[in-house]
Amino acid sequence: MSKVTSVIEELVTPIVEELNLELVEIEFLKEGRNWFLRVYIDTPEGGIDIEQCALVSERLSEVLDEKDPIEQNYYLEVSSPGAERPLRKESDFEKSVGKFIYVKTYEPIKDMKEFQGYLRSYTDEGLELEVRIKTRKLTVFIEKEKIAKARLAIDFSS
Repeated sequence: MSKVTSVIEELVTPIVEELNLELVEIEFLKEGRNWFLRVYIDTPEGGIDIEQCALVSERLSEVLDEKDPIEQNYYLEVSSPGAERPLRKESDFEKSVGKFIYVKTYEPIKDMKEFQGYLRSYTDEGLELEVRIKTRKLTVFIEKEKIAKARLAIDFSS
């Protein structure tokens, strides 16, 4: 996590907690000539509306104006993480057991680095994913430290 995103996390966490929302992710990145500070929020039950995003944006904007922690000019965006929200925290994985997810690994497992399937379990060691390869269902165990990226996914096969 970059220094900017760490500082922003400290500033936005009390705001989202007060509103009973969940902080999903913070990005600070340059696209073309412009910098963007993106804050992704959700509700514990899943699903956020535009009014909640606007409220967090207004409150965070006030704090950012007061503290001024970012040197560059930037655009602030507060939004939903979308249907394919990232899975980063332990609680993200735990709440996603039974759901269809995408996982990319740092190194091949069974000659593959990308998996899509149903998350069957999640433990301190890793996760079990039920994947379909052609007509066969396989269970793949992926150790935590081998996970490069994970997110919810949409199952188009059903």
